[in-house]
Amino acid sequence: MQLLTPFFVMMRARQLGRQFRDIERSIRALPKRNRTRLSTLTLREIGQASRSDFPHLYGTPPEARYQPWGQGTEAGYERACSNNPEVALRGIALWLAVAYHETKNSPHASLQPQHRQLMQLLRELKEAHSSGSVAESWMQNSAVA
Repeated sequence: MQLLTPFFVMMRARQLGRQFRDIERSIRALPKRNRTRLSTLTLREIGQASRSDFPHLYGTPPEARYQPWGQGTEAGYERACSNNPEVALRGIALWLAVAYHETKNSPHASLQPQHRQLMQLLRELKEAHSSGSVAESWMQNSAVA
């Protein structure tokens, strides 16, 4: 299994990278008002995930708990591709939250670039808030997560 782990991690990094590009494209296409809503939804999802026993498995059914990666990013990505704007917004928030926790403290070097890209995108979402006090509380609350 030790020989296959780097291969699986590399494949996971490629999958997250591909999904990230699509998610990023969707976020950049959003109007400013929806980006502000997305930042609030994302903060909420990150907080809820951090309160779960296994934050990187947030959005994964309990019976699939022992997998190295959960199903939260797949569920979020699928919803993000929805034609319904509300479902798509919530899917993007779920994907961002799960991908954040999955890559946050990863011991695998191939997942660290995804985390840096994700943090940059989250910072841009934080800046999408119009008032400074909300933006400051956004980062403070997510730092707890």
